[in-house]
Amino acid sequence: MEDGNNFVVNQPPPAPAEQDDHDDNNSSREDFGKMLYGCEHYRRRCKLRAPCCNEIFTCRHCHNDAKSALSNPKERHELVRHDVKQVVCAVCDTEQQVAGICSKCDIKFGEYYCEICRFYDDDTTKGQFHCDDCGICRVGGRENFFHCRKCGSCYSVDLCDNHLCVENSMKNHCPICYEFLFDSVKGTTIMKCGHTMHMECYTEMIHQNQYRCPICSKSVLNMSGTWERLDLEIEATAMPEEYRYEVPILCNDCNSTGRAFFHILGHKCKHCNSYNTRMIGTGEDPQ
Repeated sequence: MEDGNNFVVNQPPPAPAEQDDHDDNNSSREDFGKMLYGCEHYRRRCKLRAPCCNEIFTCRHCHNDAKSALSNPKERHELVRHDVKQVVCAVCDTEQQVAGICSKCDIKFGEYYCEICRFYDDDTTKGQFHCDDCGICRVGGRENFFHCRKCGSCYSVDLCDNHLCVENSMKNHCPICYEFLFDSVKGTTIMKCGHTMHMECYTEMIHQNQYRCPICSKSVLNMSGTWERLDLEIEATAMPEEYRYEVPILCNDCNSTGRAFFHILGHKCKHCNSYNTRMIGTGEDPQ
């Protein structure tokens, strides 16, 4: 992070008219220090005073990282962004009420500013926008997202009318790392079943050859090729006579119950041909 003392700002070229010169000076003053202050999370020219602990941090993530690392569990807490009332200018060090421009030195605290979220960021290439339905700011460009009211979050427009809705699915924790998904800075994905998780957690799960949703156990991939290979393996691997009996099964994919001949490699659902099944009883050995 820059200390704010070792940078050079180019002066604007002289303007032909007095009014234009005044406007250029205002613009230059507002842009002073742009992209030179901030933290690992955001480029911004102010810091936040956390009302929960009365300490100053560059952003809520810096606060949460510091407070979650405290040795005393009772002292751990998170900053509620909407509760922030005071900010400190990173250029002139003046503490003041939340605003978009410093009351003393007139610099912008962030090229993007959301008064509702108390959110500042100089790096507008992220495409920040505020979603009224979510109640928080998102990144990626407003035109690229829509808000699904049933799922309770913004999704890519590619998923509009093209995903299985699960009520408030984003207002849950990632089933792998258990971080809260709704306001996570990590990318998320929606599985075929409608449940959500971090994209990086999903990728790691697939790399570990885990193909079922950790929440509902439905298949998250097209497994038809795998089921066909299992058909051939089971046909080529006969069970000993004493194990040739039927067992009751429940299919995780279609939720149907039925019976299948016991086999150590798997039990096939007669309704959807899936091997993503579980035994729900021991069966009866005809012996």
